[in-house]
Amino acid sequence: MGAAMEGVKLTCATCGQTNRVPRDRLAAGPKCGTCGDPLADGRVHELDARSHDKAVRSDDLPILVDYWAPWCGPCRAMAPEFAKAAKAVAPAVRLAKLNTQDHPEIVGRARIQGIPALILYRQGREVARLAGARPAAQIVDFLRQHLSLAA
Repeated sequence: MGAAMEGVKLTCATCGQTNRVPRDRLAAGPKCGTCGDPLADGRVHELDARSHDKAVRSDDLPILVDYWAPWCGPCRAMAPEFAKAAKAVAPAVRLAKLNTQDHPEIVGRARIQGIPALILYRQGREVARLAGARPAAQIVDFLRQHLSLAA
């Protein structure tokens, strides 16, 4: 099996199902085989505790998670910038959000000390962190620096 046909594991943010997508089909907008929601469409997807744990531990694509809360002004202000960054790096990297207010158990496990906090995961490991609200260009630069993405 060639590298282009090699399957990439992606967790559906909606239903938590693991999907295998041929690498050469990532840009074609693959959908979850169970619920039909998009998997790597350049949008930011909201994770729950189950889909968060599954995605950061087992997805083959890097995932950048924004740990945020609805009461956090800087978090809300950064949301449109995070969405712009998601479009800029898709389908090479997926961007997702986790509401820390709804999932406090993740906060302790991920050692979140302040929000917004961005944590980049790759192949089940934390690669890097970025604290504070950032414009899209800084988020993309952060990803390029840590993942060797093309400019």
